[in-house]
Amino acid sequence: MGAKGKIALGVVVSVVVIGAVSANAGDDGDSGSGGKGKDSAASAERGSGTKSDTKSGADTKKDAKAGKAEKKVAFQGDGDFEVGTDVKPGTYRTTGNTDSLCYWERAKDASGEMDSILANDNVSGTSYVTIPAGDKLFKSSGCKDWEAVDAKATGTPAALVKGDGGMHRVGVDIAPGTYRSTGNTDDLCYWERTKDASHSLESILANNNVSGTAVVTVAAGDAYFKTTGCKDWKKTG
Repeated sequence: MGAKGKIALGVVVSVVVIGAVSANAGDDGDSGSGGKGKDSAASAERGSGTKSDTKSGADTKKDAKAGKAEKKVAFQGDGDFEVGTDVKPGTYRTTGNTDSLCYWERAKDASGEMDSILANDNVSGTSYVTIPAGDKLFKSSGCKDWEAVDAKATGTPAALVKGDGGMHRVGVDIAPGTYRSTGNTDDLCYWERTKDASHSLESILANNNVSGTAVVTVAAGDAYFKTTGCKDWKKTG
């Protein structure tokens, strides 16, 4: 479709939290408008993405022996999906996206108009999105395929996080604690702590645009930590 002109409602340029509110978002089950705090629009270019390759039986067996879980694709990274028909309500994840060419959108109807957007984003790295039963459509363009997220899933939380890695699930992808990112320029580093993956304004616990050094404490009670355009984050405490 080329350049995407839609802007999620509530998007603000260079958002800085005062208290604990702001204009961007992040898991489980609320609707609302979202977008990037560092951009005036969460919907920029929509590009074509690369689908994840289907593994041969031999490769799958090798991964199983090595203790690796095969990725279970819930739906593809390109298309319009009717909620309840093409995609079930729930939380989903896409990984391995580059250059913010992955665009997704939650919509309350199929009109294609601005007012129909509930939340949207352009993604580099990983994105988690919760699709409630009340949504009508989920649109995805240029994204890697989406996999369903198990609410009880466990992992090995990292203490070093890529600065343009997208969303990280606290306690699974990233360990709680204090993180430091240095060498950021021009307020292009944006970070966000959220209580869910709805990408609504209400889901944001704190966020900031940063130049220079950024320090943030990710609490154990947080659901996700989102980072775009930053230098890598290292756990310091």
